[in-house]
Amino acid sequence: MSNEITVIGGGLAGLVAAIACAEGGASVTLHEAHRTLGGRGRATPAPYVAHEGAHVFYADGPHWSWLTERGLAGPLGTYNTRMMTHTFFRADGRLRRVPPAGFLRMAGRTPLLRAPVDRDFRSWASARFGERTAERAASAISVVTYDADTGRLSAAFVWELIGRVFAPKRPAVRWPIGGWQAVLDRLAARAAGLGVRVELGSRVTAPPDTPTIVATELASARALLGDASLTWESGHYAMLDLAVRDDRRDAFIVFDLDEGGFHESYSMQDPSTVPAGETLFQIGMPVREGEGGAGARRRLDALADAAVPGRGDRTTWSRTATARGRTGALDLPGRTWRDRPAIDRGDGVFLAGDMVAAPGMRGEISINSALRAASGALRAAIPSHRAGS
Repeated sequence: MSNEITVIGGGLAGLVAAIACAEGGASVTLHEAHRTLGGRGRATPAPYVAHEGAHVFYADGPHWSWLTERGLAGPLGTYNTRMMTHTFFRADGRLRRVPPAGFLRMAGRTPLLRAPVDRDFRSWASARFGERTAERAASAISVVTYDADTGRLSAAFVWELIGRVFAPKRPAVRWPIGGWQAVLDRLAARAAGLGVRVELGSRVTAPPDTPTIVATELASARALLGDASLTWESGHYAMLDLAVRDDRRDAFIVFDLDEGGFHESYSMQDPSTVPAGETLFQIGMPVREGEGGAGARRRLDALADAAVPGRGDRTTWSRTATARGRTGALDLPGRTWRDRPAIDRGDGVFLAGDMVAAPGMRGEISINSALRAASGALRAAIPSHRAGS
């Protein structure tokens, strides 16, 4: 049997899968339909380096170990005094340095209390912490779900995310210098060094005869494999990237407990993402059911005005975008990550990406699923291969 493996999709999941397969001794060909690698991890070119949505790593899982063991995470931005003193929570229409007391008490319980899978977060959290605190918590974690009604999701799913982000502990968030584009560039270089053949502008219309990893958006995988079951819940998010001339009043981070929005600076932790004397932000707002992009944009603008005072006279660059159905997996009541589309599809075909059956959140799901898909593909391509060998 040949040791050839095909990877379809050159985003984060596809690159990780290609590297893992090549490290396992396979001959790997990666097909990417676009003219550049990166998928949703791509960034805009310098001098304004912005992403499609908030892009950070959390250094508390196997995905991070895999990256750091290979030197792929690269140099990291760190907290500084300005960042710590310019982190805010928006509640009742105003910015405050400390979240409401009820929210703090709830976040402190995350290491101690388990939430049920089969109940929605809103009803479960309201019964324990009060309706207002539950709604604020759901809004605060919308930065991860990209969903305007996070309270409808599984209590266990939302509670785990709240614990990851807000539990009282040493912060695990990491910002790669140069953004995720720099990480993607290192992944691409690693793949090339291992002999992975990369075919750009190559749109595959049917699975090849070799063991294959489909590392595309779920909608694309559904079309490629002709499998209508490849669906899952996802979010709907409006984004504004904004560069302004520096002002010490600008917020570093704003968690919007009122509307579910999120504001973060790219450049306070990584000055390489913007020209000298300027600051680069991304502001996001989940789109409500039936609202449309225009309504979400009005709410987004209100958050931007609060976080970046006088931005209209200071703006040097901006862009807008909307993401729907490609913002990571969301688990409804009664479902967990194990219920998402399975990685092993049978007949030597495997899925990888941020909406399949692997743990983590967004990019972590992509990495973890890619490693599992690679393990399966290696066993299919090289009969003597064993997981972890």
